Amino acid sequence: MFYVVEIVEVIGIEPKDFGLALKDIAFKKLSSLYEGLVDEQLGYVISVLSVEVDEVSYMLPRDPNLYNRVKCKLLVYIPRVQEVVEGEVVELTDFGAFVRIGPLDALLHVSQILDDFVNFDKKNAVFVGSQTGWKLGVGDRVRARIVAVSLAGGKVGITTRQPYLGNLEWIEEQKRRERMPRAEKVPGR
Repeated sequence: MFYVVEIVEVIGIEPKDFGLALKDIAFKKLSSLYEGLVDEQLGYVISVLSVEVDEVSYMLPRDPNLYNRVKCKLLVYIPRVQEVVEGEVVELTDFGAFVRIGPLDALLHVSQILDDFVNFDKKNAVFVGSQTGWKLGVGDRVRARIVAVSLAGGKVGITTRQPYLGNLEWIEEQKRRERMPRAEKVPGR
């Protein structure tokens, strides 16, 4: 899930930057420090949204820099276990699919795709359910549940083996079946 978090930081301003606007210097320094950072507490830092710089600077003995307190707002993404997410399949491998959710690619292991035996068709680059015939390929939109998160390792695991999860086309088919009168339902599907 995306969040806006506020942090307080101290930045050092070098003598070569003394004539420049404090806010511009702070924004540039904080952007280079935080954007792209993966942190256990902050999550995936996407962007610095705003900065507020304390006008009073501090000096340290034998240090030519000036130091200012800065409050800044960051846009972050923190994947949470049990969270339902939507994303796009960006890569297929023998062992599963990688689904882009927010700023990262989560692993949808082959065992977590369907409650059906799944074959990987290398020639056509799709996973195919044996009984359902449902297919999953690059570019498909997927709704999934996060089942494992390791921010330190940069890994997120997801599953689509639950009702109303998976390829968005599968979900629509499940909804159509729910609306069908009982006599019209196809056995085994």
